[in-house]
Amino acid sequence: MSTEFRNFLELSYPELEELNLRAKEQRRNRVAADVVQEERLKYLADTPGIKAVTVLFSDLEGRLHMLDYDKKFLVKSYDNLTFDGSSIRGFTAQRESDLRLALDWSAFYWTPADVFGSGKVLVFGEVIDKNGTHYSGDIRGVLKDFAAEQFSKNGYILNAANEIEGFLFDGIDAERTFHTTGKFEYVNQGGYYHSLPGDPLREFIDTTAEVQRALGFENEKDHPEVAPSQFEINYSYGDVVAAADQIQLYKLVCRQVATQMGMTASFLPKPVTGVNGSGMHTNVSISKGGKNLFWDPNGEEKTSKLGWSFVDKILTHGNDICLLLNASVNAYRRLDPHFEAPNQIKASAVDRGSMIRIPIGNSKSARVEVRSVGPDANPYMVLYSIFKTGLYGQTAKIKNLRQAERYLPDNIYTALGNFRASTWIDELLGSDVKERYAELKQASADRCPRLLGTIVKANEIQFHHDVYNQLLWNQF
Repeated sequence: MSTEFRNFLELSYPELEELNLRAKEQRRNRVAADVVQEERLKYLADTPGIKAVTVLFSDLEGRLHMLDYDKKFLVKSYDNLTFDGSSIRGFTAQRESDLRLALDWSAFYWTPADVFGSGKVLVFGEVIDKNGTHYSGDIRGVLKDFAAEQFSKNGYILNAANEIEGFLFDGIDAERTFHTTGKFEYVNQGGYYHSLPGDPLREFIDTTAEVQRALGFENEKDHPEVAPSQFEINYSYGDVVAAADQIQLYKLVCRQVATQMGMTASFLPKPVTGVNGSGMHTNVSISKGGKNLFWDPNGEEKTSKLGWSFVDKILTHGNDICLLLNASVNAYRRLDPHFEAPNQIKASAVDRGSMIRIPIGNSKSARVEVRSVGPDANPYMVLYSIFKTGLYGQTAKIKNLRQAERYLPDNIYTALGNFRASTWIDELLGSDVKERYAELKQASADRCPRLLGTIVKANEIQFHHDVYNQLLWNQF
């Protein structure tokens, strides 16, 4: 179609970065919600080149959902956006299907037109129940409420940064066609840190990194990872909800850039046996009044008593929360000790087989790194379970807890059993959300062979929550 008569908003990458960093600073400084809302609505009303606002929200398993609202409609009706919750897996039953979307105006992004389309901006939505509170199945809202409560009661700011690994495979929709091909095709076989400037993996990483910078990610470094065609693009710390939002955007951008290049960005934890899987190492800390509360220059490994208490509680509940951190059948292939898998429920400064690592740090960077997280897990669920467990969980009376010989499950059925039997999960999620989440995981597991075996099976890809399609599930 001709674009001769269109005049939709298209901003340069430097302009986008400036706008998004300004919005990020507002978010970091906790500018009042009504002030930000008024500013955003005025911007939308006064900018003729914007045709639509894309609203994003995530379901219980962490799939990102998007819907576009006409700008003029949204400016008039932003406080009355309803949708059918029964159509979202893990949300409401059909008899109580109406849910509402509120807009988190602080989570507003200006987007590159060559990736997201011209004349569009993004904003994250919050799912609101009929009683006006955050819907229990919208874990983003649950996390946001928890973070706000920690700040108001204790002055705590919950910080997170995630190292998200993925694979780049040849062909579009390589995951969806796996059941016919039985394999994934690498686009690069160079390995750790090695990629020629013009090869497909390097071009993909460069393009994705450019988009991230434009979105205000504040990149740190990017590189090919250990396995062939594997990548990692790192960016800076953020407040916990913003950090989780960035994980969703990171995966969205990777998938879109890869598709535009005729390839597939995959966040399956172990798409290929015999090589290292992909993780999402989750670095967390707590600050108050500008001070990092996990830092103590005189503490063990220069970590404070609060930091070690946080670690001990996660180790205590490691098996309870495993299903939240490793959310798919395929994730348990990654917990294989032959490939630096972090499957040991212990803490160490050096042992990369430990569930938790205490990296070398200083007063600014001291943190706890939870390594046993798959890149396909719901990021809001991951950060909520880690922070709430680390602050409010129990500490087991196990001799030498931090180095005890204990291991995470090597299959989803064991993880499901631990999850269902856990009283801590009842406290963490509530019995209703706990059961709905368990049912979703059970349904996926039951469509796959019970024993993982040595090769990746078609079913564990087809029925993966990131890959599945409505048509396929409706056949059962």
